[in-house]
Amino acid sequence: MSLVIYIAVMAGVTYFIRMIPFAAFRRQIKSRFFRSFLFYVPYAVLTAMTIPAIFYSTGSMATAAVGTAVAVVLAYLDMPLIVVALAASAAALAAGAVIPFLL
Repeated sequence: MSLVIYIAVMAGVTYFIRMIPFAAFRRQIKSRFFRSFLFYVPYAVLTAMTIPAIFYSTGSMATAAVGTAVAVVLAYLDMPLIVVALAASAAALAAGAVIPFLL
């Protein structure tokens, strides 16, 4: 029974968080500053959630840095997302295999 209550509370919280902007802003936002601020919020939130996950996922800061460097270079070169993800994972794995022998 408590599981049903937890799910209902979370559904209510999720609904209210999504409903508040629609209730608060009934007219189109005309401020260029506020509109540009709202445009970048999803990217900033996604970055804030992703970057810590990247550096704490491997257990070694060095392997995470190698994988991130490979991902940034390949993304800069406009490679497809699957290529970037697989190459970054492979680079982190390879770095994890090589780094113990270097130390």
